[in-house]
Amino acid sequence: MKTVKDYIRTIADFPHEGIMFRDVTTLFADARGFRMAIDQLLNPYAGMRIDKVVGLEARGFILGGAIAHQLSVGFVPIRKKGKLPGAVISQAYTLEYGEAVMEVHDDALQAGEKVLIVDDLLATGGTCEAGIRLCERLGAEIVGCAFVIDLPDLGGRALLEKLGMKVHVLCDFEGA
Repeated sequence: MKTVKDYIRTIADFPHEGIMFRDVTTLFADARGFRMAIDQLLNPYAGMRIDKVVGLEARGFILGGAIAHQLSVGFVPIRKKGKLPGAVISQAYTLEYGEAVMEVHDDALQAGEKVLIVDDLLATGGTCEAGIRLCERLGAEIVGCAFVIDLPDLGGRALLEKLGMKVHVLCDFEGA
């Protein structure tokens, strides 16, 4: 029987030499694989109150939209700087070589709403940490952070758990 990991393609030397890119588009393209991933991402949260699903740009939008649909709740995108119209709040975070900024609409979440943060890949945890900070600044309570893939060697899970987050991943790949 296939697992979620079996649907993920690895592409060597992308986007540059030495990187093993974990491509989830092959998972998304397969109806059974995609359904399996959504069901397994949702499993630990069965019976919990979730008011909104927050998806991190960009593949988190695909997963988050499907999960929000399954839960019959709203979806909130957290995007890279300059991509959202209207009033936003911003959060800078550190990348391997520099800094980036994520944004969310300033009215996307209400104080006390319970949210699930979703993305495809957990590497260093910087993007998710920025998402957590944005949600918390709007007064939301994070019930968990769910990912298809963890790259444990990069320390993202440890970072998020140190922040008090419950982290759920479907599979991991060693190395970068």
